Amino acid sequence: MELLFLAHRVPYPPDRGDKIRSFHLLKHLSARAKVHLVAFTDDDRDLAHRDALTPWTATRTLVPRRKGQARAAIEALATGKPVSLTAFADPAVSAACADILSTHPIDTIFCFSGQMAQYLPARAQRVIMDFVDVDSAKFAGYADDARVPMAWMMRREARLLGAFERAISARADVSLFVSEAEAALFRGGGGKGRVIAIENGIDTVRFDPEAAFESVAAPRPLIAFTGQMDYRPNMEAVRWFAEDILPLIRRTHDATFAIVGRNPDPAVTALVSPHVIVTGEVADVRGWLAAASAVVAPLRLARGVQNKVLEAMAMARPVVASAAAAEGIDHDGTIRTGRDADAIADAVTSLLGNSADAAALGVAARARVIARYGWSARLAPLDALLGLDARRNAA
Repeated sequence: MELLFLAHRVPYPPDRGDKIRSFHLLKHLSARAKVHLVAFTDDDRDLAHRDALTPWTATRTLVPRRKGQARAAIEALATGKPVSLTAFADPAVSAACADILSTHPIDTIFCFSGQMAQYLPARAQRVIMDFVDVDSAKFAGYADDARVPMAWMMRREARLLGAFERAISARADVSLFVSEAEAALFRGGGGKGRVIAIENGIDTVRFDPEAAFESVAAPRPLIAFTGQMDYRPNMEAVRWFAEDILPLIRRTHDATFAIVGRNPDPAVTALVSPHVIVTGEVADVRGWLAAASAVVAPLRLARGVQNKVLEAMAMARPVVASAAAAEGIDHDGTIRTGRDADAIADAVTSLLGNSADAAALGVAARARVIARYGWSARLAPLDALLGLDARRNAA
């Protein structure tokens, strides 16, 4: 079997949410098919990872994404398309896909993220479409909180992208989402064809408090948040926590809040204070997780399974998440949740005040992750989608 894998971001190294999922999908598929990768790069550092992808790919085409958001928006308004598509429209990617399809006997196209679905050909290869989240619903949520004219742009994006998502689902053999909640949302919004959930997993060998990693000298008690810090939901989450929740916690605990992640937006760096640390990119997030007395995920807008939560659970840290961030995770009560600032603050305060309870919660969280979220178990349903079960039976 030969497979074309399309990704809106090069799936290596697996150091952020979307790249973690795409990398493990690529790794799983490469053990079952000859994989040809076509992906965008965000910067020159991504190009340096071309050789690192060799164990999992037969060919690798990496295309730098140079188009700015302003140009993508102008193109979208001129063509009647969603910005999500024009931002990733590139003739070099179209040419690369056409070349691979014409020179290799591609059985299946695995398309990771809706932005790449514009490159699906009219030919009849099997198509597995991994939307991950319902992106159109995300933009609808943005519109609710935005002002004119941005609210108009967000509603336009939600409408046009939603129509595109539904059209692609009718073309695909199967549409994947990161959680059953996202899959149900898509079905309820008019998604076509077969729609199923393939959940995220976690590497519990790497994310293990007993693994070898560099420790971090940090003030205690420390409350940590991890994530890509130019991503709007993460930016809004840390601002809410720093401005509305941390002051409530500091009434009883002299706690420091660490915001750990690459590319912090100016709105994030503006939060720096004697009690708020913004690290920027770190070589290894595990040291910060291990140093944390509690890890928080106070996202108001969250889609699917949050890798940041799974990583903290695997590191046996006590986690406090918003109801939205916890929704996609089958945690079985091994994390604390809150629906508003007071509830989240109370949960964190309780953990900081009782180290034995916090440690026990962390141990239970790690056990839950090991039992429920191993990558091999999460991705096993892909074999049937690829037709491998039928081939094995025939053999």
